Amino acid sequence: MNQLDVVTGGAGFIGSHLVDALIEAGREVVVVDNLSVGRLSNLERHKANPKIRFVQGDVADRALMRDVLAGADRVFHLAALADIVPSVQNPERYFDANVNGCYAVAEAARINGIRRVLYAASSSCYGVPDRYPTPESSAIDPRYPYALTKNLGEQILLHWSQVYGLPVVALRLFNVYGPRARTSGSYGAVFGVFLAQMLAGRPLTVVGNGEQSRDFTYVTDVVAAFLAAAESDRSGEVYNVGTGSPVTVNRLVELIGASQVEHIPKRPGEPDCTCADVTRIRQDLDWQAKVPIESGVANLLENLDYWRDAPVWTSDQIAEATSDWFKYIKA
Repeated sequence: MNQLDVVTGGAGFIGSHLVDALIEAGREVVVVDNLSVGRLSNLERHKANPKIRFVQGDVADRALMRDVLAGADRVFHLAALADIVPSVQNPERYFDANVNGCYAVAEAARINGIRRVLYAASSSCYGVPDRYPTPESSAIDPRYPYALTKNLGEQILLHWSQVYGLPVVALRLFNVYGPRARTSGSYGAVFGVFLAQMLAGRPLTVVGNGEQSRDFTYVTDVVAAFLAAAESDRSGEVYNVGTGSPVTVNRLVELIGASQVEHIPKRPGEPDCTCADVTRIRQDLDWQAKVPIESGVANLLENLDYWRDAPVWTSDQIAEATSDWFKYIKA
């Protein structure tokens, strides 16, 4: 059997951890990344390894993807633009990367007869759910362009599975955290914001009263879900990837050990809770999260150097950076 995998977005946060696991499993890997978000330093440990090849390019480049996927066995499609505010400010970039990119990957995979396609979908497609835990059958209700484009990409790949028989599995990821999480660019994920603030001796900016809860899922558990899906014979399926055990932001502050917090306004379009119903993935793929939040946060605190150069957000800077969020997104 062919042992070649393609990982789009493989220099990014989740992608680089996935590359580590694939190399450890003895696979050959081609990483495709335009480095708009990813960093070559995330792949530094594999620099001298002949089993990995890096291609700097855009996943929306159809000719490139046809060439890169030629001869591959599996493709893990993780390349995407993330974050809410930039997607509101510049939806065209998000459609190019997240929708056109999925089309390019789907069609290149079809043309090249790829055996397995694994897609990093987003739980943001559920919007503000009316059921907790939230099953895959819940209504799709994206509240901002990022969520919409990630779901449109999912629909493209599943449609290619339905029409052309392309073997696709989409994993709807819930609140992934861990080492190598993005630290630069726009105001984004809570862990990067909090850890940089803590290192700078600044108060942690807690949205609302901090009692909102999130299904924080450690990156190695997410990688294990991708591998389980890749090694299964399931096709045309969607699975939630989360712990099913939400943690409040206040609990997160407690685990980090911060002594000061500053409360900032609650934002429209954000759910009070995210909580994955993981019944289907546990039954079909025999997967469940193994890393408790206490262990995950402790690991981050042991590797704080990664966040020393991250931007330190103040409440005033956050208010300015998220002004379009309040302007355009409705509750």
